[in-house]
Amino acid sequence: MDGTGRAPAHLWIVGGISTLWNAFGCYDYVMTTTRNAAYLAMFTPEQRAYFDAFPSWVVATWAFGVWGALAGSLLLLARSRHAVTAFAVSLAGLAISTFYSYVLSSPPPGMDTPAMIALNVAIWAAAIGLLAYAIAMRKRGVLR
Repeated sequence: MDGTGRAPAHLWIVGGISTLWNAFGCYDYVMTTTRNAAYLAMFTPEQRAYFDAFPSWVVATWAFGVWGALAGSLLLLARSRHAVTAFAVSLAGLAISTFYSYVLSSPPPGMDTPAMIALNVAIWAAAIGLLAYAIAMRKRGVLR
């Protein structure tokens, strides 16, 4: 932070981009859990059945993952130290839902393509990066 108490420009850039990125995760969650037919049309019947079979605790951890990330992004823009907690909750939700998806269940064909794996790697990189960024901003006194 500069001597005027203003946040660095990168905070607004990171916060804005992360808000858009995480808003899409929330959109995906809402469209999938409400079983929006138009949205789910892009998935195979096997993939839709897989989503429908998620236990409620997996749906809950998915919710913590996406809504925690969006909250963290908005709290980052608000320069709140609570962004760290929100991003930590999001990362925990992501870890548990990922564990279910790849250890406790078997995703249907088409969910293990290189593109899907790349998307999952990007989601993990963003979640870890945003938590690390929020921690660094809190340590620098940018987040109050």
